[in-house]
This record gives sequence, C-alpha cells and structure tokens, in this order.
Amino acid sequence: MTSDRFSGINEFVLSAQEGSFTAAGLRLSLTSSAVGKAVTRLEERLGTKLVHRTTRRLTLTSEGEAYLSSCLRVLNELEETEGYLTTGRQEAVGRVRVELPATFGRRHLLSPLLELSGRYPRLDLSANFSERLADLIAEGVDIAVRIGALKDDSDIAARRLGEQRLVVCASRGYLKGHGTPKKRDDLLTHDCIAGMRKSLPAGWLMKNEQGVFEPVPVKVRHELGDGEAMLNAALAGCGLAQLPTWLVGEHLRSGALVQVLDAWSGGEMPIHAIWPRTKYIQPRVRVVIDELVRLSNEAGSGFKP
Repeated sequence: MTSDRFSGINEFVLSAQEGSFTAAGLRLSLTSSAVGKAVTRLEERLGTKLVHRTTRRLTLTSEGEAYLSSCLRVLNELEETEGYLTTGRQEAVGRVRVELPATFGRRHLLSPLLELSGRYPRLDLSANFSERLADLIAEGVDIAVRIGALKDDSDIAARRLGEQRLVVCASRGYLKGHGTPKKRDDLLTHDCIAGMRKSLPAGWLMKNEQGVFEPVPVKVRHELGDGEAMLNAALAGCGLAQLPTWLVGEHLRSGALVQVLDAWSGGEMPIHAIWPRTKYIQPRVRVVIDELVRLSNEAGSGFKP
C-alpha cells in the first residue's frame, strides 16, 4: 500500500458536501487552490473524473457519487472504531452538523442548542435552517429534526419528540372581505397561502366525513418558502393559511387571526430527531440528541407546540 493511498479523500468528501473547493478549504484551513489540486491528483490516481467544476458550484459525476458513498461508509466505520477505542475518555468534542426546520428550529431549538455549546466549550455547531429534506449520509449531516411522517429507511435511526397541531386561520380583514369558509370544499374558492412544493399539488390535512384526516386540495394564491412568511401573509390579509398552533397561538389569542373550519381541522404531524444509524454514536452527536430528548420531556409528553 502506498503512503498516499488516502491522499485527497478528505478534500474530495468535504468539497462534495460543501459544494465548493473554497468552502472545503475553510473547513480544512487550506486554500481553495490546494483543495482543487488535491482532488485533481485523486482523480488522476483513480483514472476517472469525480466532479464537474463550474464557477458557481461543484457537482458530482456518477462515478463521483459512487466514490463519495464508499468514502463516507469507510470514514464512518473508522470513526466508530476510534470511538470504541476511546470510550474510557469520552468527551463532546468537534463539530456537529444539524439540519433544522426553518421557523420551528429558530423559535424552539436554536437557543437551547447554543446554551448546550456553552456547557461543552469544545462542541461546535453547524446549523442549517431549511424545509429541504437533506440526505443525511450523502451530505454528512449528523442530526436532523423532521416534521411529518418519515420514510422507512434502515440506514436512519429516529426518536419521536412530539407532534405539531395544524389549524386553518385568517385575518379578520380577509374574512370580512371574502366571507368565512364553512366546509372543506370552500377551500377551492378562497385565496389560500401554502408552502412551496416541487411537484405535488397543494393539499391541506383535513378531516373527512368519517373523521379521518386526509390531504384536501386548496386554491393556492400565494406559495411561500417557510412558516414565518406564511404567517406574515395571513396577518396581512392575503388569505387562509394552515399553520401550526406553536406559530399562530399568540395571534389567535390576540384576535389578529381567527381560526376557521374547526370541525374539519386539527391534524397532527409527528416531530422526530433522526441521525445515521451506527453501532456507536459519537459523544458530540449523543449530547445533541440527549438535549433534544430533554427538551421534549420538559414539554410533558413531548413537543406539542
């Protein structure tokens, strides 16, 4: 085995995860040029092109995607083995990459996680706030919090943290000008504010005649990227919105928003913490999971925001 067998792998993996040589260089304390040259030498050694280089962002070739998957699997197994060898002196050290739902993450999770980092001075956080469903393994994400049903994936471990309850509401001004909806079908004639969707038609979770919740089509006038924007649009009188009680509760209590279609709404969506399944969870990841569980337990039977 040559001494440079693993040369360039860290640079390649971080470049793929961060989307650029510059971002990878910042993580490795190297120049973007040095990272790019390391990846080029790796490609030459393998005899295949791993990345497409553009002025804006790197993208992986099909060979690059396959190689990245193998690299991550090997690095994960190495990390697990090192963890076993150091179990006698475990400490929450290093950077934890966390993916959080945009509005919920900022309102309910950011402050506790920053306080956690204060208790562990060598624990660093990289937190991204987005409604995008990141590929945890391919993107090197340590932990994500997801709202909604999870896909069956044997590579992912999960812990239920609670659920959020959805209500339909609008401003008094909107209801005065457009009338108050009385039944589900009225959602096809009212202006509705919905989240961004790539392909599926917009639908809200509503009860049917049998009391079972199901997706119901609505007439979408405005599509907005996160809950905060949808709330602001509802407060501005732009239409009906289906939003969680943790986001609209204070505005319902103040009268700025009015809840409608009570007999049909109230659907709940689960909240989970998820992470790549491994035999050994690194201390830096474990303390974040434990903190999320603690926050859930403090809420009684789990988050019911």
